[in-house]
Amino acid sequence: MLIDGGLSFRSDDVGAEARELELAGYDGAWSAETGHDPLLIVAGAATATTTLELGTGIVVAFARSPMITATMANDVQLLSRGRLLLGLGSQIKPHIEKRYSMPWSHPAPRMREYVLAMRAIWACWNEGAALNFRGEYYRHTLMSPFFNPGPNPYGAPKVYLAAVGELMTEVAGEVADGLLVHPFTTERYIREVTLPALERGLAKSGRDTKDFPISFSGLVATGDTDEELADATRKVRGQIAFYGSTPAYRGVLELHGWGELQSELNALSKTGEWEKMGELIEDDVLNAFSIVAEPKDVGGVVRARLNDVISRFSIYAPYALSDDVRQAIVSGLRS
Repeated sequence: MLIDGGLSFRSDDVGAEARELELAGYDGAWSAETGHDPLLIVAGAATATTTLELGTGIVVAFARSPMITATMANDVQLLSRGRLLLGLGSQIKPHIEKRYSMPWSHPAPRMREYVLAMRAIWACWNEGAALNFRGEYYRHTLMSPFFNPGPNPYGAPKVYLAAVGELMTEVAGEVADGLLVHPFTTERYIREVTLPALERGLAKSGRDTKDFPISFSGLVATGDTDEELADATRKVRGQIAFYGSTPAYRGVLELHGWGELQSELNALSKTGEWEKMGELIEDDVLNAFSIVAEPKDVGGVVRARLNDVISRFSIYAPYALSDDVRQAIVSGLRS
């Protein structure tokens, strides 16, 4: 299992942050699209590192055209000398329409077409193929020599798709190079829903799970003291509640018989009662969606639950983790 870290703009030197992760022995580092552009963060890390794989977890695909994403990803692939893992996600309808002011449509078939459009663009640049992509959602039929960057010596980047539901997971298996499992999941959901859907998609492309990487950023509540653990647990409950309020993720809760919890959380989210939402996350829900353990024991729990399933793991802690605690977790994951 590969161990990944995270990249952010918590300092003005992303390169130094990435070098620290590389020197600490991490295999990769992911940057999220929250308050900053993940491809720009990864670009800053690319020139400061030599072995660290650099991923976007995620780039919001539907906020950009395939051409924009293909161009930026191609540049970062060149800067990183072939170390980019281009993680894409769809986001949800309110954010696409109200935050990005972009059109919404059926996310799974649109994402399938999005990835195929990027592959057509990269094939044009790398292989000299004529650009003639005509889909339901995207059309790319013009590539003048002036705008063609030419072949990338490191080839096209690997594409990972983020998925929760079955349809998007199938798309990942059909057209992507890897799967990003959403943090709002459980071991049971992964085994009973995610893996079968992924296998259906892989079968369409003549592949199987043996050589298909699965990356998981898992929620962890831990700390060196009782006070730290209590604070971490409270914040993880809040993060679970935030994700659980999203209608698109209701299926994960329903598998466990907790479907009505989603309705309660959604109603509270509309009135901004975030603290009360976290209080609704009882211990059985908390323990299904996260790992609550001492730092030295976190790795053992991850391996016991998912060692036969996931290829990469990164710690998702919605609170500050000390370097000592983080290192204890990583040591446990590697043992």
